[in-house]
Amino acid sequence: MTADPALTIRDLRVRGVNVPMRLPLQTSGGTVGTAPLALIDLLTDQGVTGSTYLFCYTPLALKPVLQTLANLLPLIRGEAVAPLDLDRKLRRQFRLLGAKGVVGMALAGIDMAAWDALARAQGLPLVRLLGATPRPIPAYNSCGLGLIGAERAAAEAAQLAAPGFSAIKVRLGYADTAADLAVVRAVRSAVGDGIELMSDYNQGLSVAEALRRLGALADEGLYWVEEPTAADDHAGHAEIRRKSRLRIQMGENWWGPHEMAQCVAAAASDFGMPDAMKIGGVTGWLRAAAIADAAGLPISSHLFPEVSVHLLAASPTGHWLEYVDWADPVLQTPLRVASGQSLAPDTPGCGMAWDEAAVARYLVT
Repeated sequence: MTADPALTIRDLRVRGVNVPMRLPLQTSGGTVGTAPLALIDLLTDQGVTGSTYLFCYTPLALKPVLQTLANLLPLIRGEAVAPLDLDRKLRRQFRLLGAKGVVGMALAGIDMAAWDALARAQGLPLVRLLGATPRPIPAYNSCGLGLIGAERAAAEAAQLAAPGFSAIKVRLGYADTAADLAVVRAVRSAVGDGIELMSDYNQGLSVAEALRRLGALADEGLYWVEEPTAADDHAGHAEIRRKSRLRIQMGENWWGPHEMAQCVAAAASDFGMPDAMKIGGVTGWLRAAAIADAAGLPISSHLFPEVSVHLLAASPTGHWLEYVDWADPVLQTPLRVASGQSLAPDTPGCGMAWDEAAVARYLVT
């Protein structure tokens, strides 16, 4: 994993697109109907380009993320494509401000693009550059299944399982326990007992309410329950985990490996789910995977399936790939899932190339 000393950063091209979602997602935190993506191309003096994207959650954050990326260019222009060195330099720059939020997103984007460029320069898929080989990763379909009521959720669940997925995810956090229970039972009835059913409360409950609802759901066959309460409440999640028979999943809101380590130390979760962007890109993921390995913690991915399929294959405790199709419209070759599994493409880098006609169609800044 050493950098080619001849590969140096020349420029950073950033563009913003707002891509309509095939299945809008309504959660306890609001409705997400489009995917605002910051597209990043890291250009080198040697003609190699590394590409990645960031999911900005709301179009309101798209311009600030792009501007932050542009502001970082003078700090990295002329530097070697050595992701660990770049990460150290940039994080030192933001030691006083902190490297979360928009800043953390931008740093992760540069990191992922740098790893992609490095892998392309060496003619290797990212997973092989990381010392592993492509292997099938079980994937669950996380598109849709928001807070849409039992009848619509049942129909949507059948649609999500139809392509051959062996697992899907339903969002919970309805007005009361009875509504949550009705949705889970409707979805289970629609897909049958052979489909694993993950669930996500998106931090929507108090600890006391979470204990009440999880108690009611304990016999409904849920694979895990994500973030029933505030993501930074490790003590609260630890209490829920101790008192509930359901397994708790946390991690999509870990801003870097240090926050993950705090969560693990608090015994707050049965599983881990790093987000490639929030955890710190490929560099941050590798550190998170080491923490998970030491703790015996199975780790799944959150969003970014195109890069996560490489990272999970290189993780000792790799678990599930969260599959979403949100970036598919702007990709030349979207990630494939067959028989409920996904395999990292055996092509140089992460396998992402932009469909420029689609990028032009959805370009907003």
